[in-house]
Amino acid sequence: MTTDRDAEETIIAEPGALRAHMGPVNPLAERKVLDRLDGHCRDFIALSPFLVLATSDGEGRADASPRGDAPGFVEVVDERTLFIPDRRGNNRVDSFGNVLASPGVGLIFMVPGIAETLRVNGRARLTRDAALLEPATVQERTPTLGLLVAVEEAFFHCGKALIRSKLWDPASRVERSRFPSLGRIMADQTKAVGVAEAEANLEEAYRTRLY
Repeated sequence: MTTDRDAEETIIAEPGALRAHMGPVNPLAERKVLDRLDGHCRDFIALSPFLVLATSDGEGRADASPRGDAPGFVEVVDERTLFIPDRRGNNRVDSFGNVLASPGVGLIFMVPGIAETLRVNGRARLTRDAALLEPATVQERTPTLGLLVAVEEAFFHCGKALIRSKLWDPASRVERSRFPSLGRIMADQTKAVGVAEAEANLEEAYRTRLY
C-alpha cells in the first residue's frame, strides 16, 4: 500500500531535482532554439494546415485549442511576427480571453506526412487590423479578429512522438463507427438536446459555417 510519504518521495517539485533526474541537455537541443523564423520555419508554416495553440489564464490554468485551414493559413508577417486569422466557432473565445489575461502562447505546427513538428513560443495580442484580416478572406467571409504572435522562440521538434503514435500511418486510422458521433456525445453530456437534433445541427455547421 502506498502511503502519502511514499507518494511525496516520487514527486519532483523543483528544477534542480528535475535536472538531476533527467541528466544534462543535449548541446544540439540547446543550440537549435532561434529567436526568429528562418527560411526553414517559414517553409514549414507555409505547408502546415494545422496547429495547436496553448494559452493560460491569469491564474495559470492552461488550455490548448486546435486551429486549422488550408496549408499556409498562418501568415508570416516578418521573421518575428505571425498572424493567425480566427474562423467561425462557438464563441467561447477561451484562447482569446486567456491572451488578454496572460499573453504568453505556445504553438505546435504540424504537416501531414512529416514526422517533425515546429514549435513557436511568444507573446500574443488580438487584432482587428483590416490590412491583415482582408487577405484572409475565404468563401467571401472575412475574419473579424485575429491573433498576432511576437515570436520569442522557434525550433523544430524531433519526430519521435509522431513516429511512436503512427499518426500519419494510414493503417492507424480508426474506423469512425468505433466512436460515438459528436452529436451523440453532446446529447449525452448536456442533456439539453436530442441526438437527432444535435447531429443535424452539427452537420449543418460543418456544411455551411466553416467560414
